[in-house]
Amino acid sequence: MLSVDCDLKLMDRNTRAALFDGIEEGGIRASSSYSHEIDEQENDRAITGLQDRVSMLKRLSGDINEEVEGHSRMLDRMGNDMDTSRGVLSGTMDKFKMVFEKKSSRSMFTLVASFVVIFLVIYYLTR
Repeated sequence: MLSVDCDLKLMDRNTRAALFDGIEEGGIRASSSYSHEIDEQENDRAITGLQDRVSMLKRLSGDINEEVEGHSRMLDRMGNDMDTSRGVLSGTMDKFKMVFEKKSSRSMFTLVASFVVIFLVIYYLTR
């Protein structure tokens, strides 16, 4: 009976050892091939995630580049338009200076008054 009890205890220990072979203190110890599979799957998921992020950043930087180039062209056109209008205004001011220098004060008053009247008429018509 004693040998049967020892055999049962020994078999019970072997069965327990077989069942709980992977368990250690604080967690389960995975077999090395299973661990490698998990690591490779995690790496594949991480690589896929990084590829998605890189492609998104590439599209975003392309969109930013297009936007910057568009704004740069718009600013160049505005600069050219401002230069053109500055030239027109400067020519107009030169002509006004010549008119004011050559004309008498009465004709100057008539000219200024007519500009004010024309301005007020246009203002009230567009209102």
